[in-house]
Amino acid sequence: MKSSNQSEWIARSLKSVWHPCTQMQHHETLPLIPVSHGRGAWLFDAEGRRYLDGISSWWVNLFGHANPRINAALKDQLDLLEHAMLAGFTHEPVIRLSEQLAARTGNMLGHCFYASDGASAVEIALKMSFHFWRNSGQGEKQEFVCLKGSYHGETIGALMVTDVALFRDAYGPLLQRAHVIESPDFRQAREGETAADVARRAAGKLEALLQERAGKIAAVIVEPLVQCATGMAMYDPLYLSEVRALCDRYQVHLIADEIAVGCGRTGTFFACEQANIWPDFLCLSKGISGGYLPLSLVMTRDAIYQGFYDADVRRGFLHSHSYTGNPLACRAALATLAIFDEDDVLNRNRQRAARITEALAPLAEHPKVRHFRNRGMIWAFDAVIGDAAAAASFPQRFFAAALQRELLLRPIGRTVYLMPPYVLDEEETVRLAAATRAAFEEVIGA
Repeated sequence: MKSSNQSEWIARSLKSVWHPCTQMQHHETLPLIPVSHGRGAWLFDAEGRRYLDGISSWWVNLFGHANPRINAALKDQLDLLEHAMLAGFTHEPVIRLSEQLAARTGNMLGHCFYASDGASAVEIALKMSFHFWRNSGQGEKQEFVCLKGSYHGETIGALMVTDVALFRDAYGPLLQRAHVIESPDFRQAREGETAADVARRAAGKLEALLQERAGKIAAVIVEPLVQCATGMAMYDPLYLSEVRALCDRYQVHLIADEIAVGCGRTGTFFACEQANIWPDFLCLSKGISGGYLPLSLVMTRDAIYQGFYDADVRRGFLHSHSYTGNPLACRAALATLAIFDEDDVLNRNRQRAARITEALAPLAEHPKVRHFRNRGMIWAFDAVIGDAAAAASFPQRFFAAALQRELLLRPIGRTVYLMPPYVLDEEETVRLAAATRAAFEEVIGA
C-alpha cells in the first residue's frame, strides 16, 4: 500500500472490517495502525513508522515476523500440498508434527486431534471428556470446573469455563455454567503466606468440591502457571501437582489449556513440565505455528483414545473442521519446532529473560507498581491508580503512549504485561524496557 493511501485504508477498514475485542467507536479518537509489513520483532506501518511487537501479536509470533526459516518451509510446502481433508486421508506434515509433539511428552500424550483456533481446541477437550465418560457408562459426568478469572475462549462451550465477565456475561443465558473455584493467584497471599501456601489453600477448595460432586464432574480445566487474560495471574507449580493428584483420586479428567502458556512461554516447552505432571488433555494453539497460520490441537492419552475405538460410529469422536490438520499450518509448526531444537531456544530464553528482568528493574521498584512478576518470557505488573475513571481509561491511554514510543503493548485493565518474541537483541531489550517505563510514567503521572 502506498503511504499516500494510508488514511483511505484506515477509513475503508473502519467501514468494512469489524475488529475483535474492540469497541469500534473508540477508533474515532484512537486511529487504527495500518500495518504494511513485519521484520523480526518489528511491525511497520505504511508510512515507515515502526513498532516493537512487545506482545508477539497476541502471543503467537515466537520467532519474529517474516522469519526466513519458517518462510522457506511454507514456500516448499506450497509446491507440494496446500490442503487435503483429514477424514479418510493423511499427509506427512500432520504425521510428523503429531509424532514430534508426542515425543516431547515422552509419549504420555500420544494422540493429537487438530482444529484451527484455541477456543475450538478447548471445545474439543470438553467434548472428548464428556463423550469418554458416556462411552465408559458414566454419562452422568457432565459438569466442568474452572478457576476464578479463567479464560478459555469465546465460543459457547469455551465461555462455559471462562470467568472473565467482559467476555461471558453478555452471553450468560446461552451457557451451561461451570463450577468456579478459587484461583491460586499468588497476589491473594494472606499475611505470612507463600505462593505455595496459596496453592495448597486453593487446592483444598477444589478437593471440597470434588468430595461433593466428583460423580457428576467430567473435568477440571486450568491455564497452567499463568492465567493470562484475567491479568497475568501467576501461581506456584505445586498447584498443578495437587490438582493432578485430586483428579486421579476422584476420577476426574484434567485439561491443561496451554494455548497461551505452551511453546516455551513459561520457560519450559510445556508449562506442565514445571510441576512434573501430564494432564489428560493438553490444548495448544497460538505459538505452535510460529504466528503464521491458524492451528490448534488437543493432545491426549492412549486410554482416552481407546475409549472411542469401536466399530460403532456413534462411539467415535464426532467433531470436525474443514481445515483440520492443514498441511501448510502443520509445516509452519514443524519449522517452529525445528527452531526450538536447532537454536537451543529454551536455554537461550533463560538468559534473555534474565536480561529483560534486569532492564525492567527500575519499573519493578516504581512506587506506583505492585506485584511485579515474571514467569519465563512473561512479565507483568499492576498499576496503582486511585481514581476509578483514570483506571478505566488506563489501558487505552497506555496503549497510545506506548505507540508514540514505537512500542506495541496492550494492558489488561490495570495490568501491564510483556510477552515479546524470542528474538530480542540487546538494543531491543533496552528499548523495550525504557519505552515501557516512559509510557507508564506519562500515563500514571509520575
